[in-house]
Amino acid sequence: MNTPKDLRYSEEHEWVKIEGGNVRIGITDFAQSELGDIVFVELPEVGAEIKADEPFGSVESVKTVSELYAPISGKIVEINEELSDSPEFVNESPYEKAWMVVIEPSNVSDVDGLMTSEQYEAMVSED
Repeated sequence: MNTPKDLRYSEEHEWVKIEGGNVRIGITDFAQSELGDIVFVELPEVGAEIKADEPFGSVESVKTVSELYAPISGKIVEINEELSDSPEFVNESPYEKAWMVVIEPSNVSDVDGLMTSEQYEAMVSED
């Protein structure tokens, strides 16, 4: 399982990366391996507001449909358009090619409340 040390993680298996004043969000390597082959990704529109712990989109695999939960609140400033044509990026490259959205956070310090890679690894190893 790949959990980069420079990211923060949510209990719902999203990762977060601070980039200047914005935050990039995607799903973890653990999540994509549990879901299996991703066949469709649904994301919100640019400009949409997302709220922490509430669904903002979904990923569909050959096994199931899973909601994407916002790790923090903010406004969508960019979505990964490539995922509509290439949902397999989620399986191939969850941290590089398959980021989901970039948000302008309501409060960037909310990221501090998310798990470190060590805490996330400990959580998923308990399951």
